[in-house]
Amino acid sequence: MDSQLFIFRERLVKLRWKRSDFRSGRRVPRAAHAAMSRSDAPSAVAGAPSVDDTDRRARAVALACMVGLAIVLGVGRFAFTPLLPLMLADGSIGLKAGGWLASANYAGYFVGAVSCAALRVAPARMVRVGLVATVLLTAAMGVGHLLPVWLAVRFVAGVVSAWTFVFMSQWGLRRLAELVAPEWSGVIYAGPGVGIVVTGLIGSALAGQRAASGWLGFAALSAVLSVAIWRTFGSAPVSAAMPPAVTARHAATVAAPHDARRHRADAAWLVVLYGMPGFGYIITATFLPVIARAALPAGSPWPDLFWPMFGAALIVGAVSASRLPGHWDNRLLLAAGCATQALGIAAGIVWPNAAGFSVGSLLLGLPFTAITLFAMREARRLHGERAAGLMGYATASYGVGQIAGPLVAAPLVARYGSFTPALWVAAVALLAGAAGFVAMTAVAGAHRRRA
Repeated sequence: MDSQLFIFRERLVKLRWKRSDFRSGRRVPRAAHAAMSRSDAPSAVAGAPSVDDTDRRARAVALACMVGLAIVLGVGRFAFTPLLPLMLADGSIGLKAGGWLASANYAGYFVGAVSCAALRVAPARMVRVGLVATVLLTAAMGVGHLLPVWLAVRFVAGVVSAWTFVFMSQWGLRRLAELVAPEWSGVIYAGPGVGIVVTGLIGSALAGQRAASGWLGFAALSAVLSVAIWRTFGSAPVSAAMPPAVTARHAATVAAPHDARRHRADAAWLVVLYGMPGFGYIITATFLPVIARAALPAGSPWPDLFWPMFGAALIVGAVSASRLPGHWDNRLLLAAGCATQALGIAAGIVWPNAAGFSVGSLLLGLPFTAITLFAMREARRLHGERAAGLMGYATASYGVGQIAGPLVAAPLVARYGSFTPALWVAAVALLAGAAGFVAMTAVAGAHRRRA
């Protein structure tokens, strides 16, 4: 993920108190009222939009970005999961080839994420290009049956989804900053969950059909939705900057590092440990319908519903994470997220029934987006305004974990004839990550006490 979008997100939070005080009608101390009046002076000019108009525009921005992320991530990246059982059933690919296709997409996402900084293009234009490319690449999976071609298509789809995610997030958060509407930011990041729910339910309805019909159907749906939001991303480029008062307050919250060596060590551990959730979640997320179908009785309707459950939990987690207090320790929050996902994986192993897989899907999806947010927030705490490089390294580590996951899982399944060993490896990796983040917190506390 691009570092700037998380910086914008933190700045947006600084504006929330002004908006809530205005809407709730609470009395504001005279000094605060004066400061508010000064910071709001630009909006007091003639012709400024009303509160209702601002809400309408903020809602349009957030919903357009949500739909856009549902397309480029929910379809472009994650539609493969509900369609994998169909591809296996119609003989298009085997399980090993499925692992290679998954890893090709994650490798593309990794390349896209680390190359975003080199792109010099207007965010809205990149979003439009990404939407069109996602439609075409999704349709390409429905024509032809050559594995090398599919590998190339999935790799490019991963690159495009990363680019579009970064630029769409940047565009949306900056628009919300202009509109002083940070409360809508959580809606944007619910987009991947919405896409997962929709593609999962449609994939369930396609049981018994050829996978090609699913790919072509998702391409058609993506095209229709892209047309619906197209004009929103054609508005004038974002002009601007955060109010000076907000920038000053934000700068004051970033303390200069007192122990450069300790911060470098913490940054290195953050990069290493952040790869654990990337590795741990992806094995279950990639093969969830296949795992459930193998464990549950033939003809059970449940296997196709667990992936939409994962998406629904992701939506709740995305909205909830943006509302957690900013002063909570990011390392402990990361540990909690990793432990929650490990419990979700264990639930499906210990109770390989509908209830176990349901609980597992919810626990796996709930912290999915939150883990990313907490990691980027920790990177900013360590490096302040210079956090872009650390965020890039952390994102690369997560991407490496996503690439390695399916490549480790497929041989284990082939050797043991079961997903259980691969799932235990994933759970152990997540617990190791959680333990590492807790250890980081303990070491930091010890250093503070000695100081």
